[in-house]
Amino acid sequence: MVSVCFVTPDSFCVLPGEHLSLLLRHPDQPAKSKVLKVAIIGSPNAGKSTLSNQLLGRKVFAVSKKVHTTRNRAMGVLTEGDTQIILLDTPGLTTVSKVKRHQLEKSLLVDPWNTVKEADLMVVMVDVADRWMCSRLDFEVLKCLAQHPDTPAILVLNKVDKVKAKDRLLDITAVLTCGMVNGHKMRVRPVIKPPWAKKLKEQLKVLRSQLGWPHFKDVFMLSSVDSDDVETLKTYFITKAKTGSWKYHSEVLTDQSPEEVCTNLIREKLLEYLPQEVPYAVTQSIEFWQEGENGELHINVKLYAKKDTHMKMLIGTAGQVVARMAQEAGEDLGRVFLRNIKLKLSVKLKT
Repeated sequence: MVSVCFVTPDSFCVLPGEHLSLLLRHPDQPAKSKVLKVAIIGSPNAGKSTLSNQLLGRKVFAVSKKVHTTRNRAMGVLTEGDTQIILLDTPGLTTVSKVKRHQLEKSLLVDPWNTVKEADLMVVMVDVADRWMCSRLDFEVLKCLAQHPDTPAILVLNKVDKVKAKDRLLDITAVLTCGMVNGHKMRVRPVIKPPWAKKLKEQLKVLRSQLGWPHFKDVFMLSSVDSDDVETLKTYFITKAKTGSWKYHSEVLTDQSPEEVCTNLIREKLLEYLPQEVPYAVTQSIEFWQEGENGELHINVKLYAKKDTHMKMLIGTAGQVVARMAQEAGEDLGRVFLRNIKLKLSVKLKT
C-alpha cells in the first residue's frame, strides 16, 4: 500500500510510510518560534470543520449539514512564518443519551473534553442562522467552559451572512456573553448574571439557568466561508501565540492518515445523499490503494449496509447514487492530495 503524506500546497510526496515519518520528524522551527493550540468546540453542525478547512486552505475535514459528521478528534496544523497554530477540530459536544439513541461512537463523548485539556485557547462556535441554537449556549458547552475557567475562550458567531437583520447580532452577543466581554460590560441591554456557586452540583444548577458565558475574551462575527473573515480570525490566533517550540514539522498539515481523510470524505457524501439514520449505519473498508504510472491514485472502497433496503438506497436507480458519491468524493480527494483520483465505490450487504 502506498502512503500519501500531507504537506504544504507547494509540494507533495508519495512514498511508503512517508506520512508517519513526516509526523515523527523533528520540527524545523525558527530561532524565535511561537505556538498556539486552539480547541474549536460547539454544538453539532455549528460549522467547526468548515472553519478549520478554511483556516488550513484545504478541505481536510469532512463537512455535512447532518450532525456528528466529525466522529473523532482531528488535528490540523497551520504554519506561517515563525508561528505554528494547531487546530483541534472536535466532534460536537453531545450527551450519553444521544449517543445511545443514535448508536454513535463513545469517542463523541470523550474527545471534545480531552481536547480542551491541552488547549491554549478555546473557540466556541455558534450557528446564528439557527434561531434555537443561538438563543442560549448549549449546556454541554457551558459545562466545558466552567470546568476550564483558566483557559481563555472566545465566542465566534458563525453564518452571519444568513442573518438579514444585522442588529439581531448584538442582541445574540449580549445573551451569549451575559453582557460581559473581556471583563467589561456590554452597552447593548442589561442581562442578569447569575451568582456562581462553589459546589459542583450547585454550579451545574446555575449553569442550567444561564443563557451565556460572561468570561469570553473576544467576540467574532463571521461567515466561515468568507476568506476575509477567516483571515481576520487567523491573524488573531497568530497574535495570541506564545513563545514555544513547534510540535510538528512545517510541512505537516494534519495528523489524519490519508486513509482516514478518504473514509471521512466518503462519509460526508453518505450523510448528504442518504436519509435519516441510514448513513450512520454504513461501514467502510479500503480494498485497494495504489499509485498509477501517471501519478494518479487508484482507490477502491467497499461500503457495507446493514439492511437490504439500505443497500438499495446506497446503489440507487441504475447505480446512480453510488456513482455520484464516488465522483464527488474523488474530486474532493483530488483537491486534498493534489493529484487525479480514481475512486471506485462498491456496495455489499453486511452479514
